[in-house]
Amino acid sequence: MHLARFPRVRLFPTPTPLEKLENLSRKLGGPEIWIKRDDCTVVATGGNKVRKLEWLIGDARAQGATHIVTQGAVQSNHVRQTAAVARRFGMTCTALLEHRVETNDRDYLNSGNVLLDKLFGCRIEYRPSGLDMNAEAEAKGAALRAEGETVYVIPGGGSNPVGALGYVSCAQELMQQVDEMGLRIDRLVTASGSAGTHAGLLVGLQGCNAGIPVLGIGVRLPKDRQEANVHRLAEATAAHVGLAGGIPRAAVEANCDYVGPGYGQPTEGMREAVEMLAQEEGILLDPVYSGKAMAGMIDLIRKGTIGKDERVVFLHTGGAVGLFGYTGFFEGAPAA
Repeated sequence: MHLARFPRVRLFPTPTPLEKLENLSRKLGGPEIWIKRDDCTVVATGGNKVRKLEWLIGDARAQGATHIVTQGAVQSNHVRQTAAVARRFGMTCTALLEHRVETNDRDYLNSGNVLLDKLFGCRIEYRPSGLDMNAEAEAKGAALRAEGETVYVIPGGGSNPVGALGYVSCAQELMQQVDEMGLRIDRLVTASGSAGTHAGLLVGLQGCNAGIPVLGIGVRLPKDRQEANVHRLAEATAAHVGLAGGIPRAAVEANCDYVGPGYGQPTEGMREAVEMLAQEEGILLDPVYSGKAMAGMIDLIRKGTIGKDERVVFLHTGGAVGLFGYTGFFEGAPAA
């Protein structure tokens, strides 16, 4: 796949680290766990959306855009990263924040990502839960265009075939790392939300003929809907890059047993995972995505679904700044 055909801006040094989690692997009694540190993408405390924004902002600049419109939940990692990158390139950013988590908690509503959004000069508008937020963003974009703005609309999570190029590229980067290190990888695990990361990895690994299965741990939707969303975007991304044969439906696997009460709502498994990674490896996860994905992976290891003799790579999607929106939950945590 010749990705240099597509417009791109460069935002962070590559490759991101690939590190062995010696202490976590030992604590769980296997498997051999590695972590791909996409929390180290530098911009605005880092995270997986920076990879997507290299291609999305590249496309926006190619179209002459001066105003970015996007959307996400109140504590959206995507909005924070998009606002920062837009400012770097002299663009205005308007974000529609959905009250997806019903709460009056002051930390959730004002701290963490929301505080950073404001520091980056993002224009914030709020929307109630339950709307088609991508349609809301498109409508906002149309209204701004009617006022004479040159607008580029980025969907939630940056998850479309352009944004997914970030994880097609990441899959290529990961394969180069493991090949140079002489590592045979049995499984890749990551959070699966708006589907761009999961879909991009599938396309990138298929294009490399890697033969590595990807397990997405769902953070919002039921399994059937999540897998359908990932497959739809993977197929569109494969078509976008010209990957012959597309992505088999059987290659898409999402385990959605660890969502808990709903998107962004904390679980005890997430609490354990965040504390375990912090105290065993000095690595911070986030409460919405990587924390629940790690909780799922830990439980599947304990159940034997992920074998003790495997070598697993966990893709860390970043977002630790979101922990500050959940201060009350972690203050109420039992002593470690």
